[in-house]
Amino acid sequence: MNESRPNPVWQFFRGLWSLINFTNHLVFNLIMLFFLILVLAGVAASLGAKKGAGAFTAIEEKTALVLDLKGSLVEQYSTDPISRAISEATGDEARELQLRDLLRAIEAAKSDSKIERLVLMTDGFSVAGFAALRELGAAVREFRASGKQVIAYGTYMEQKQYYLAAQANEIYIDPEGGVLLEGLGRYRLYYREALQDKLGVDVHLFRVGEFKSAAEPYILDAASTESREADLFWMRDLWQRYVADVASARKLTPEQLNASITGLPERLKAVDGDMARLAVDDKLVDGLKTQYELEQLLSERGARDEENETFRQTGLRNFLRHSDSKLKPFGDQAQVAVVVAQGEITDGDQPPGTVGGESTSELIRTARLDEKVKALVLRVDSPGGGVFPSEQIRREIALTKEAGKPVVVSMGNVAASGGYWISMNADRIYADESTITGSIGIFGLWMSAPRALEKIGVRADGVGTTPLAGAFDPTRPLDPNVGNLIQSVINHGYAQFIGKVAQARGKEPAKIDEVARGRVWSGAQAKERGLVDVLGGLRAATAEAAKLAKLETGKFRVNYVERTPSPFEQMLIDFSGNARSAALLRQFAPASALIGPETAKRIEGELRWLDRSGRTPYQVVVHCMCGL
Repeated sequence: MNESRPNPVWQFFRGLWSLINFTNHLVFNLIMLFFLILVLAGVAASLGAKKGAGAFTAIEEKTALVLDLKGSLVEQYSTDPISRAISEATGDEARELQLRDLLRAIEAAKSDSKIERLVLMTDGFSVAGFAALRELGAAVREFRASGKQVIAYGTYMEQKQYYLAAQANEIYIDPEGGVLLEGLGRYRLYYREALQDKLGVDVHLFRVGEFKSAAEPYILDAASTESREADLFWMRDLWQRYVADVASARKLTPEQLNASITGLPERLKAVDGDMARLAVDDKLVDGLKTQYELEQLLSERGARDEENETFRQTGLRNFLRHSDSKLKPFGDQAQVAVVVAQGEITDGDQPPGTVGGESTSELIRTARLDEKVKALVLRVDSPGGGVFPSEQIRREIALTKEAGKPVVVSMGNVAASGGYWISMNADRIYADESTITGSIGIFGLWMSAPRALEKIGVRADGVGTTPLAGAFDPTRPLDPNVGNLIQSVINHGYAQFIGKVAQARGKEPAKIDEVARGRVWSGAQAKERGLVDVLGGLRAATAEAAKLAKLETGKFRVNYVERTPSPFEQMLIDFSGNARSAALLRQFAPASALIGPETAKRIEGELRWLDRSGRTPYQVVVHCMCGL
């Protein structure tokens, strides 16, 4: 019997696969060993910490609540608990801070007799818009109005960091730092030449509304006149409010503040480029101090922590644990449920940080079916996305109202286009004056690449049984009849959009069309035009939901409905908050993954809309690329 010899190429790949398989198992086992070490260390640290502090470090009299704001202000965590635990423990600047946690901590500290003052550390703080920033600023002002002191400190402050710092009694920056206020600008990248002239890719845009400019960068080399007009209109409204808020907080006039910004180059030259000195001269800050000098100042004003040679203090995580330990379990208490819709709206089941048509609908459904939930607040921070997932969420809102549970929408930084679509059916719509909303419009994109293929000598040809057969093949030129088909779908989608808004807002479609056509408005401008009911933040919206449900103050609890972490994930979260565990993580945790610059991320996000992998061969989108 002849025995065939194994194919040497096949043997090579089998050996390569065995090596890969072995490596996978080795890496997995090493990771599991790493986490086992963390678990054991966490248990040991926890046991060592139980000298009377319980699950948190005890808070003594004359303690300062220090809010280290390094990270991004978000409505909801978009990272998994494991990544979050490592970021928290290692001081990673990519970490996220939930607005609700900061508001809760400041509110609790206001009435906690052991908390003497609030210290805001602004280095590394970032926020995508102004609505959440203004709500956080209002909470700081309320804390200050209670008679307790607020101190803000940073090495260098850009304008969003400075807005929050301005609400403090005193602001200090490092002698080598500065404050830079520059105004609002919105500049986008335009890809027409690269796509069409360089690559030979034809992008076809179908839209309704001359102000629906989200997809203009794919077909133009610069912003259209309508886009410039609309953007400048809402940006000026946001900026004048920023200037008024800061000027009021610092006891300046808006004219003084604007003059210091426009004259910055000349005035900075006059002080030899010393931005810190200029900030003092302009009364933007109260003094220059190193962090050590700040610690000594706070030690003199309060109580000193001799062991750590600094002032007596507690951080956000520890203080929240301290406050939560005083709360009673929910039990059968009535609840106002909050569902967060943060990020782009896409199909299916999506993780936190992105709005999924199915996953967000499921959260709303969970709140609707819970007998303890008497009202719902939908917190929207979204520029929109797909039409169908937006409609899925809107339907769940309508069903919740039909079930007799009031629904209040609280708009965050952005609630535009699809973000407005999911909001329009609420009993009340709340928005901050500086929320970005509106953009009631719709567009479709189709990309074809026969010219790109011709550049490399490739052409498409064939036959079909009908004129539409193969019409959506991107290797073929777009048939004008197919273009008419897509435009008809877009027209229908726009009519549906303004029709649903008109029905929800009790107006005629023609009236909605006047303020729609893809135009973006600030929250204040949207209220003037009947798209928003009340100007206010999340706390005001929650109070309104309770009022509509006829719940008495103090007789209900606010419950965020979201995916709960598993016991293992919760253990990691708790573990990262422990000082000893954090020290261990800093030694053993892998370095943060390298990410590209902001520009690369923006390009990636914008070009993603050229993807044709949705429900239809062309994209139909209710998206507003209108963030700041």
